[in-house]
Amino acid sequence: MRIDIITIFPKMFDPVLNESIIKRAQAKGEVKIYVHNLRDYSLDKHRKVDDRPFGGGSGMVMRPEPIFRAVKHIKSQSRKVKNSQVILLCPQGKKLTHRLARKLAKTKHLILICGHYEGVDERVRQKLANMEISIGDYVLTGGELPAMVLVDSIVRLLPGVLGDKNSLNFESFESNLLEYPHYTRPADYNGMKVPAILLSGNHKKIEKWRKTKAIQRTKQRRCDLLGI
Repeated sequence: MRIDIITIFPKMFDPVLNESIIKRAQAKGEVKIYVHNLRDYSLDKHRKVDDRPFGGGSGMVMRPEPIFRAVKHIKSQSRKVKNSQVILLCPQGKKLTHRLARKLAKTKHLILICGHYEGVDERVRQKLANMEISIGDYVLTGGELPAMVLVDSIVRLLPGVLGDKNSLNFESFESNLLEYPHYTRPADYNGMKVPAILLSGNHKKIEKWRKTKAIQRTKQRRCDLLGI
């Protein structure tokens, strides 16, 4: 998989892309991630990428030319990869879910555009982006943090990235359930004891207990996942 990220703050991505699972996934060759500075695609002598909005109003809007130029350049460098998906990270987009992350994990090439300021020129939405994604019903300074969240949620789903492939089958939002409670050693910590069933060695009963707890937790915290 290849992921290209277009941003005016490329250094923000260094700590995230060079640590933990994402770093290991790149080292294994499961994913290639490139971060592009949008200012490199500006023809302005000051590398300016924004301007005042037509019609007046506060704030600045990201100009279309640098963004279109950046996407064109990226696609020209990855001609062997077909069906590139161009995603704009913005508050107006479709909310990111585990199901959507799974779908995007099957895509060979993603180009992520990080919005900023008051937003991007509408022509980017209309003619360039295939999809708009939001990570929640709130406004952030820019699309950089949402892009990091999106990359993390996708990369961990790629085959061969996680050490234990079965761990993906027993986590929150699989089968529309939140994950069951977890415990580890010590079995008794300051009088707080691990449920006896988990120490029994009876795997069938443990599996039944875990499923019951997952359903209970989902009903208590996210009944919407069960259609209640």
